[in-house]
Amino acid sequence: MFSVQSAKLFKSSTFRLALIYMALFSLSVLLLLGFIYWSTAGYMVRQTKATIEAEITGLAERYDLSGLPGLSKVINERLSYQKTKSSLYLLTDPQFKPIIGNLKNWPAVQPSAEGWMSFEIDRGGTDDTEKHQSLARTFRLRGDFHLLVGRDTHDLAEIQALIQEALFWGLLITIAMALAGGVMMSRTMMHKIEVINATCHQIMAGDLARRIPRTGGDDDFDRLVDTLNQMLEQIEELMQGVKQVTNNIAHDLRTPLTRLRRRLDMLRENNNSTEQNDELLDQAIGEADRLLTTFKALLRISEVESGSRRTSFKNVDMTALLGDVIELYAPLSEEKGQTFMTEITPSIPIHGDRDLLFQAFANLLDNAIKYTPTPGSIKLLMHDQDDQLKVTLCDTGPGIPPASREKVFERFFRLETSRSSPGNGLGLSLVDAIVSLHHGRIELTDNHPGLSLDISLPRTS
Repeated sequence: MFSVQSAKLFKSSTFRLALIYMALFSLSVLLLLGFIYWSTAGYMVRQTKATIEAEITGLAERYDLSGLPGLSKVINERLSYQKTKSSLYLLTDPQFKPIIGNLKNWPAVQPSAEGWMSFEIDRGGTDDTEKHQSLARTFRLRGDFHLLVGRDTHDLAEIQALIQEALFWGLLITIAMALAGGVMMSRTMMHKIEVINATCHQIMAGDLARRIPRTGGDDDFDRLVDTLNQMLEQIEELMQGVKQVTNNIAHDLRTPLTRLRRRLDMLRENNNSTEQNDELLDQAIGEADRLLTTFKALLRISEVESGSRRTSFKNVDMTALLGDVIELYAPLSEEKGQTFMTEITPSIPIHGDRDLLFQAFANLLDNAIKYTPTPGSIKLLMHDQDDQLKVTLCDTGPGIPPASREKVFERFFRLETSRSSPGNGLGLSLVDAIVSLHHGRIELTDNHPGLSLDISLPRTS
């Protein structure tokens, strides 16, 4: 179990990002430690060289002033003052034979172009018999005498070794801590991701009400969880909508299909009466037409919702369009004894599909006439409002309860639960799809009594 989790951990993108961060952080620490080393050990070396150069300059000046006796006196004084014998002095003749100093002979090392040399010395005159590394500089005096001034760098080397060891362990600890932090961060992220995966598997198994739990940190991860939960809620609503539509289709199509089949059976059994056969055929054709109308409405809604009709948009004169709708439906309202009032003001054309807009307002006016009892009144208003066009349709019918005003735009939704009256519950769905295609909005309110429906359409959509 541990190996499987470890494999997942090492393969996770979070762990790889942690490794990249560790590499960058280690590089920055390495550069910082290198700068610290250059500022400490490097400074000590530079300071030692500066001291040696200052001593050579002083001794050379003394030689120029006092000659060989004066220089020898100064070197003896400096050697007598030393307690640690870290300073090195050697004065030789032109043949490099020692005259005075604490070195037995001239080092057999070739100096650099600047006169610097590094060599080992044997500290045999002390209790310490090990060889020490030293740094010195040579200088040729007047008269071809040779002067060597240096320092025993054994202590300096030990300090440098301590600094190097401290820097090494500091870098190692930094890498270890960065790796441990990467593992901890990866485990935390893996746990959060596993929670999401587990919830998704439960949802895939059929528990659509399941939601991803928040961590409680109110961070960017919780904001992602909130977005995913909102998406899941929308998916659940869509699934419920599909389920409801499926149930409604089953109810709406079962009855006409049953009647159609029964009439066809009666037509097959009735071999004598031609008049009855014609009546049964007419009824069967009527049922088939109603079924075709339902499916054509579904296809029309799908076409509108796909947005493909936007390519045929052009300027539409809504005053003329509503005039045509009124001319078509006003006689039907008058036949039912309803009072039909209009208030249509000339307006600027809008950008849209004239055929779809005509069908939308025709469906609304047809519903208003159908559900408004006699005597009743219907009022159609249109006026400009800022940068949009507003159309209001009021009636004195039974209205729509507030709890159902959002649902009436769903496919196959009908206020009549028995679903015995004519209709398929697709009229308002098509209207909603057409208005949405034009980037408009629909609002339903009470007319006291009846229903007031407001449609707002932007000038450009």
